[in-house]
Amino acid sequence: MNAAIQCEQLTKRFGDRVAVNSLTLTVPRGSIYGFLGPNGSGKSTTIRMLCGLLTPTTGKGTVLGFDVMTQSEEIKQRIGYMSQKFSLYEDLTVEENLDFYAGVYRLGAAERKERKTELIEMAGLTGREKQLAGSLSGGWKQRLALSCALLHKPELLILDEPTAGVDPVSRRIFWDVIHELARQGITVLVTTHYMDEAQTCDWIGFIFFGNLLAEGTPQALIDRMGVGNLEDVFIDLVRREEARQAAEEGVR
Repeated sequence: MNAAIQCEQLTKRFGDRVAVNSLTLTVPRGSIYGFLGPNGSGKSTTIRMLCGLLTPTTGKGTVLGFDVMTQSEEIKQRIGYMSQKFSLYEDLTVEENLDFYAGVYRLGAAERKERKTELIEMAGLTGREKQLAGSLSGGWKQRLALSCALLHKPELLILDEPTAGVDPVSRRIFWDVIHELARQGITVLVTTHYMDEAQTCDWIGFIFFGNLLAEGTPQALIDRMGVGNLEDVFIDLVRREEARQAAEEGVR
């Protein structure tokens, strides 16, 4: 398998606390990988390691062929990252935000103009170029943030709960864009709490207490657990892991 992300026994400790425990996973190139888990389960810590923002304690991993331990700068140059919280400049216009990030990514004048035109059209922001980002609705803000993350044509897009708090119509439009990007060959790693979104991913991984509990296609996981939908898979896995952790605590 040609992997965009490959992790083996990746672990992150903060003092005595294990945030991510021996994580082993593979994200195929050109796929949409849904990374699911309750708040505090280790998703964001994993993402920070994969983005080159946090050095793993032990284990190994590669992102687009670059080592997460030693080649974080190379990784940062080749990925696009979008956080749950709107991270752009609200007192700048749509166009000014795109110009700012084009400067961060050191795009030349010709490429900057071309990419801005392409992304404004892709995000449906045509006619809003002069509108302040702070005046946009939640859905439009997220589309602008996605456009900024795509300016430098990343091979891998990492999205941390990109549609949290966004209305259903905007969520659907946003995910239509994600699937189009995957068809173009961009790999997408996305965290979400919405099971209807997760159902459309090519692969799913469930993490809880820093442990990867299960991995596979959405339908394969439903069939394996013998339940009716992904929400039931999620709940069943969390209950089993909570019971296992409680049993371990009782033995100590």
